[in-house]
Amino acid sequence: MSHPIFRRIAGFFLPAGLLFVVMVVLAGYGPTATRLGALADIYFYVALIFALLLGWRFDRSLLVFSTVVIGLAVWLLNDYGNRGDAIGRILSDVVAVLLPLNLLLLSVCKERGIITLHGLLRWGVLLLQALLVWLLFHFKRFDWLGLFDTTYVKSLWLEELALYQPALLAFILALIFSCYRAIRHPTPLSSAMFWAIALLFVTLLQGHDTALTSALFASAIVILLVAVIEISYSMAFRDELTGLTGRRALNQALLKLGSRYTIAMLDVDHFKKFNDTYGHDVGDEVLQMVAARMSQVTGGGRVYRYGGEEFTVLFPGKGVDHALPHLEALRESIANSGFTVREKGRPGTKPEQRRKGSEKQVQITVSIGVAEREGELREPEAVIKEADKALYRAKKGGRNRVAT
Repeated sequence: MSHPIFRRIAGFFLPAGLLFVVMVVLAGYGPTATRLGALADIYFYVALIFALLLGWRFDRSLLVFSTVVIGLAVWLLNDYGNRGDAIGRILSDVVAVLLPLNLLLLSVCKERGIITLHGLLRWGVLLLQALLVWLLFHFKRFDWLGLFDTTYVKSLWLEELALYQPALLAFILALIFSCYRAIRHPTPLSSAMFWAIALLFVTLLQGHDTALTSALFASAIVILLVAVIEISYSMAFRDELTGLTGRRALNQALLKLGSRYTIAMLDVDHFKKFNDTYGHDVGDEVLQMVAARMSQVTGGGRVYRYGGEEFTVLFPGKGVDHALPHLEALRESIANSGFTVREKGRPGTKPEQRRKGSEKQVQITVSIGVAEREGELREPEAVIKEADKALYRAKKGGRNRVAT
């Protein structure tokens, strides 16, 4: 299995999928379920407040609106759904249908702010739903409210479930679509939304008591909250263009080095000239191609984007003799990859026949300078400077080479 595929699979299941499994197991085991229920109130309010504050501070409208929707569902289910009368039962059915559909709707909306025109529109949609449900109850339109517990398929097995068929259909639709989005557009939040909906589904399907329901709904909020924290970390430590860890992550890694390590500085040859000739968009594609090759470096090398067209490869605990063959293999991999420059304004879809001269194949090469911690080079900054000097020698010596 290739590394990108492995990372995509791991990103789908971790950490959101792991949190889902942990909470389902805890809720299904008597002693832990009892303790979880005893802490439900404080757990729920801590998760709710923290999610709202973090969502507001980071301007993550999906987290804020999803938290509000889940919080309202808990309130309605606990205060009205468990009254035991017909109104409470019908309201529970309404919540079970609208909860997954609202989360599904929120997941497809872009982050457009909380108190903005788009944000106010979303607040309006939520308030409109509440108003319509209230009007149906106020005017006793139980014929319309009956749609939320309609039976589509007669089945003894389905009748024994804690959810009626409209809610089952809503949750299945939300799970299928959110799973598709998580696979098609993998992000921490898209994966977290799938697992959060799945946890809500399992909770309502198993018909847990009020306390345990609150705890599991709070865990659904936590799943989304962790995803936002993960995205914030990625924005701080990962380069958006190349996907590699960035300068800040490198600085932290340098603080943890031992007494032996090797640092390599890599620079794309003639990059400024390439940018001037073909444009910055094509230049960005070159950096992405180089980064993709660098992410496959062997020998225990850790890759970082240093800045501009410069990259850093760190070999903790390794000497320069160990690093050189792996860096040479990396240089050859980039030089042999080739890069196709397509003309500006090319169609978005691939034509049946390519126009002659619409594409140009160019070679992308890199120069690499390497230095090891030894002698007077005691600090990482000094080793980086020495690697920079070696990089200059590689450039001066003709480029497309590794120098020490």
